[in-house]
Amino acid sequence: MKILALESSATAVSVAVCEDETLLAQSFQHSGLTHSRTLMPMCRDLLENCGLTLEEMEVVAVAAGPGSFTGLRIGVAAAKGLAWPGDKPCAGVSTLEAMAWPLAHLEADLCAVMDARRNQVYNARFQARGGILERLCPDRAIPVEELALELENRKKPQILVGDGAELCYNELTKRGLAVVLAPPHLRLQSAWGVARGALELARQGALVPAAALAPVYHRLSQAERERLAKVENSKGEEQHG
Repeated sequence: MKILALESSATAVSVAVCEDETLLAQSFQHSGLTHSRTLMPMCRDLLENCGLTLEEMEVVAVAAGPGSFTGLRIGVAAAKGLAWPGDKPCAGVSTLEAMAWPLAHLEADLCAVMDARRNQVYNARFQARGGILERLCPDRAIPVEELALELENRKKPQILVGDGAELCYNELTKRGLAVVLAPPHLRLQSAWGVARGALELARQGALVPAAALAPVYHRLSQAERERLAKVENSKGEEQHG
């Protein structure tokens, strides 16, 4: 099964072409240019360099979240645009799960973390066993302090992966917890991990049409939080008016 995978959930952007579990090619860019300028040209160039066409791709996959709200919207829109003309099935893959897949060959506990700001991280935990990932909790936004309490009773060291790994490493080691940073080349988001997650969804019969793809934010945007706060303040003023 040939999979075209897109990853634009953070500051870097990557595209991969895979056949089942085999990575055929991957392109990565962290230049500071906006994803809206780089993502589609990267897809086109990668396919061309592989001697492949979009028509030959059987699945279009994208990191659906959590992550940068703008980055997720760009990635999902691009995936829809690529899949729609050929009515190709799609996979919206958890960004956190995608980050764990490159380490799935280990026998280890993995803790995927992304900086969610506001003293929180996006997090999911997995157990890796010889190429298989077992999910230990759902994707969530959680304070680092709460994550630390959860990990206190874990006997095995946790391998931290994701752009929030160093942040969590510093906080968790202060508390005496056994944590290890994933190698730098396996620490950040990658389109290969998205493709690997998409393959699992395909095996489960969980692919969706392009129209069903949607970002998964896991919390309200800043604008939505401010709007909700204004509504709550207005209600309070009315009650005391």
